[in-house]
Amino acid sequence: MGSRIVVLGAGGQLGQVLLRDLRKGGHEVAALTRAALDVTQRFAVLDRVAKLRPEVIVNATAFGVDASEEDPGKALAVNAFAVRALADVARSCDASLVQFSSDYVFDGAATAPYRETDRPNPVSVYGATKLLGELYAQGAPRWTVLRVESLYGVPGGKGTIDKMIAEARQGRTLTAFYDRKVSPAHVDDVAAATRRIIEKKTPSGVWHCVNSGFASWQEIAVEIVRLAGSPSNVIPASIERSGLRATRPLFSALSNEKLANAGIELPSWQSALARAVASAPAPEKPISGVRPRA
Repeated sequence: MGSRIVVLGAGGQLGQVLLRDLRKGGHEVAALTRAALDVTQRFAVLDRVAKLRPEVIVNATAFGVDASEEDPGKALAVNAFAVRALADVARSCDASLVQFSSDYVFDGAATAPYRETDRPNPVSVYGATKLLGELYAQGAPRWTVLRVESLYGVPGGKGTIDKMIAEARQGRTLTAFYDRKVSPAHVDDVAAATRRIIEKKTPSGVWHCVNSGFASWQEIAVEIVRLAGSPSNVIPASIERSGLRATRPLFSALSNEKLANAGIELPSWQSALARAVASAPAPEKPISGVRPRA
């Protein structure tokens, strides 16, 4: 039998795919978008979510990386204090809480993919508030923290990889960082893994939910061009000279070995990227260039 699930952030890139996958799995899912519920309003959250009598609460909301540097107060409200409210309502409903976090909880000084047991050390407001959200999530009776990064896979999506695919399909030049390495995550794979975690009732804990392997943004861009059969050139750029407001960890690769050992294996980033390129629509008109981002 399916579970009663509430998804917050249901209008976002990940939230929309979660809704589709969970409903296909036979679950009864209530969708709460940002317009439907302001997660920074504690008493509204407690009241609205409790009335839905969830067995599982899935929080896919987030306040962005650079936006967090500009408005730390809002970042705290969305990325941390909202999670505390959700953990409180989870206790009142005896529900499980699934909280999405980020690779930004690490400082990027590693040389091998981070494991869940590695010590976090965020170097940005976004990373610090997401880490605080992880800690608040543990106030739920049963909790799961899923660290994801570099999400993509929605045709026409706003993710860096989605934009790179669109640019490559049009034959435009791509500019990509050679000095930041990531483990990108296809939203379809993240949603499928999330559903299996819910259904398997895995023990409370932190899990890295990304596609297997890692690469620099430049290597990802080159692979996109190859898969698309595009004449696009790839120009390497340095993230340290990018002028981006928030500091990015240079090495953000995550190991998903713990998830695989639990019987939930995610495909390689190359395989996932090939699916995204194959399913991306051809552009109908020229689109603006993409600034290097992470």
